[in-house]
Amino acid sequence: MKSLLVCAIFLLSVGADAQAGSDQRVSVTLPAGAYRQLFRSATEPKLIPVQAFRLDVCPVTNADFVEFVRANPQWRRSRVKRLFADEGYLQHWAGDLELGSDPDIGTQPVVFVSWFAAKAFCAWAGGRLPGTAEWEYAAAAGFTTGDGAREPEFARAISSWYSAPAPPKLPIVGLGRPNHFGVRDLHGLIWEWTSDFNSALVTGDARGDTGLERQFFCGAGSLDAADRTNFPAFLRFGFRSSLKAGYTVHNLGFRCAWDL
Repeated sequence: MKSLLVCAIFLLSVGADAQAGSDQRVSVTLPAGAYRQLFRSATEPKLIPVQAFRLDVCPVTNADFVEFVRANPQWRRSRVKRLFADEGYLQHWAGDLELGSDPDIGTQPVVFVSWFAAKAFCAWAGGRLPGTAEWEYAAAAGFTTGDGAREPEFARAISSWYSAPAPPKLPIVGLGRPNHFGVRDLHGLIWEWTSDFNSALVTGDARGDTGLERQFFCGAGSLDAADRTNFPAFLRFGFRSSLKAGYTVHNLGFRCAWDL
C-alpha cells in the first residue's frame, strides 16, 4: 500500500528500526520506560511502567482501512451495526469500498471510525490499540530525546500544532517530523483512539462528581496535575473523556501497537 511505502521511505531516511509485521505494517520498537500520569489520586503511583512494545510509525490510512472492510464485510459502511458505530461512520468515503476522487485520500489518515472499528482493525492486522500510557509515553518524546518537555523547539512545535484547527482537508500521513523513537504524526495531524480511552470519565455536571473525577472536571483540578504547563495533554485528556466507543469524528483516527 502506498501509505506503507511512504512510511518505509521515511524510516530509511532517518535510520529507524523498521520491521514488517504479520500484515506488513511499518512499526518501530519503543524501549521500556514510564508514563507520568497527568492526573492521579493519592493512592495511585506517579509513574506507570510501560513495557517495551512496537508502535505503527504512521496512523492507519484510508487505503489501509478499505482493505480491512473488504476482508470483513460486517465493517462496511452500509452493514455496520449502530451499536458499534454511529451514523457518521466512514461518511467521507464515496461508498462501502470506494474512497472517492481525491487523489490523496488513500494516503490520508482514516477518520470517522469508531473505537470498536479501530480495535477490530488492529486485531485483524495482528496487533492492538495502544494503551493511553503507551501512547502518551511515545508522544512525550521530543525530536532528539525521550523527554520533549526539555526541548524548546519541540515545545514550540507542540504549541503551534495544538493552537491551530484541523484543516478542511487532512494532510497525508508521514509528513510530520519523526520523534526520538522514529514515530510520526503523534501530534499535529489527528486525534487517536487508545484502548482505554475511557479509563477516566468526567460527567457533565461537576456538582454530581465526587473524589478524583470532580477534580478532573473543575478548573482547580489542574492543581493536582503532574505538569500544569502541559496544555496539549489537558486537551487530549478532555477530548478522550468526551468520547463514547461508538463515536466517529472528522479528525479522530488511530494507529496499532504490537506486543514484543
